[in-house]
Amino acid sequence: MFKHYTMNQVILPLDLEIKLQENDIAYAVNDIVEQIPDEAFADFLHETGCPAYHPRMMMKIILCAYTQSVFSGRKIEALLKDSVRMMWLAQAYEPSYRTINRFRVNEEVKELLRQCFVQFRCQLVQEKLIEEEAIFIDGTKIEANANKFTFVWRKAIEKYSANLVEKSNQMYDELLENQIIPEIERESLEELSTEELTKIVEKLDEKIEEYDKRIEASEDVSKRKQLRSERKAPKKHHKHFKDYLKRKQKYQDDMVIFGERNSYSKTDHDATFMRMKDDYMKNGQLKAGYNVQLATEGQFALAYDVFPNPTDTRTFVPFLDKIEKSFFELPNYIVADAGYGSEQNYEDVIENRKRIPLITYNQYRKEKKKKYKNDAFNVANWEYHEEDDSITCPNDKQLTFRYLSNRTDKYGFTRTFKVYECEDCFDCPLRSLCTKAKEGNHRKVYYNEKWEQQKEYVRQQLSNKETGEIYGKRKTDVEPVFGFLKANLRFTRMSVRGKEKVENELGFAFMAVNLRKYIAMNRSQTIDNGNNPTKNGSNHQKPMIGTIFIYSRLVLSQPLSQVYFII
Repeated sequence: MFKHYTMNQVILPLDLEIKLQENDIAYAVNDIVEQIPDEAFADFLHETGCPAYHPRMMMKIILCAYTQSVFSGRKIEALLKDSVRMMWLAQAYEPSYRTINRFRVNEEVKELLRQCFVQFRCQLVQEKLIEEEAIFIDGTKIEANANKFTFVWRKAIEKYSANLVEKSNQMYDELLENQIIPEIERESLEELSTEELTKIVEKLDEKIEEYDKRIEASEDVSKRKQLRSERKAPKKHHKHFKDYLKRKQKYQDDMVIFGERNSYSKTDHDATFMRMKDDYMKNGQLKAGYNVQLATEGQFALAYDVFPNPTDTRTFVPFLDKIEKSFFELPNYIVADAGYGSEQNYEDVIENRKRIPLITYNQYRKEKKKKYKNDAFNVANWEYHEEDDSITCPNDKQLTFRYLSNRTDKYGFTRTFKVYECEDCFDCPLRSLCTKAKEGNHRKVYYNEKWEQQKEYVRQQLSNKETGEIYGKRKTDVEPVFGFLKANLRFTRMSVRGKEKVENELGFAFMAVNLRKYIAMNRSQTIDNGNNPTKNGSNHQKPMIGTIFIYSRLVLSQPLSQVYFII
């Protein structure tokens, strides 16, 4: 005996929500998007044209698709026809993949995602899932949606540009020497600008056109032959200068795209070539990617940003600015690894933001080793005399303070060093072990007093039991979020191009990670409480569902016409 099965009969109920489990992720997606204020959707409203899909619905279906590791616009469109949760969230609407792709890269979606993260964090605080005592910051590199071998390097462009300047100046001098064109006004004798190259091309055009008229007007064969021979030089130079002009404009555009970077991709100008951990080519090849910065607490992503530079040190201060401006107020403790430890970053956190940095520096672990502490030639182990501001070397020679030295890096940050110089290094038996300076030069020590004070402050904070325990949570807080994003969600490569579009996509991806973790926690709590997490339908629908099933059982025994009349 088989269970009743027919394709020619209407089956009640028709509400797709009843097919969803009680703790289905679709409910979490629906709740977080519904919490966004109506004012945030005002910029999507247009008075003319065809009515658009509601942005709430578009946010829900894209976010839900990302929780299912579906990032392609075409696959999201297919889910709208196959997935029950997607059908319920879309309420039977089926936007095309073009509409989906246009929406998720829309500039206004950035504000909606920000609202999602703000509302989600408020919900975590309300449910006491995070403590608000610290944030954990780290970065990861994610491959851009760009061709792998479309790199452009700053050093190569600078080299080609210098060669172009040299050749164009040399050829311009030849034009003047052979009196092919008159001299033009120049702003600089070192380099021909694009405007000046354009003038040279115009002058050569006039010269060639003059020769063409003379050749057409002349009836003497030998004269025409001579004019054609004279015309070769202007035509040759004209061809070269047109090429120089085109290349110079390209090099200038390249330098604008570079900004402060050393490379970019031809297919995604905002992507920078970086060294990735997942080297599938097994040859250390650089790949176009983005440096993604993330702030977490309780293994939830609370704020994020995207940067084109591969190192984390330069991203720290702007990322904190972004958190304070767009997401939430910074807590008392800011935790990060040694990649963020620098004098500028410590100064910003301690002096400007009045927070406590639990951030190690590069030599932190090395300084704890016995070998480092027992190294007699390590300047940190030399004896310092405060009364005369001097240092004693292993050979009992005095290094006295000479002057202050200020060093400014290419980003404009200035560091101040106290310079100590040895009184006499000549004939020192330990010289080869102490310094690599040339013979005749005394040993110098550059001491950054502010940096040493900051390191001592950090060491004290990390040695404290309470703050040390907070720092110990770093690896178990922020690293699992990246692991879940790449391993579980399988988000290892961008689907869109351009920094602004990438930022939107990362917002969807990190919120998908948050929702999946949040639902997993709720399900585990439900099981711990002895409830069945696999029951269908939401709680508020249980009475209605029971009524529909009882009513449908009564009416289905009637003829079809009567059933239609009763319904």
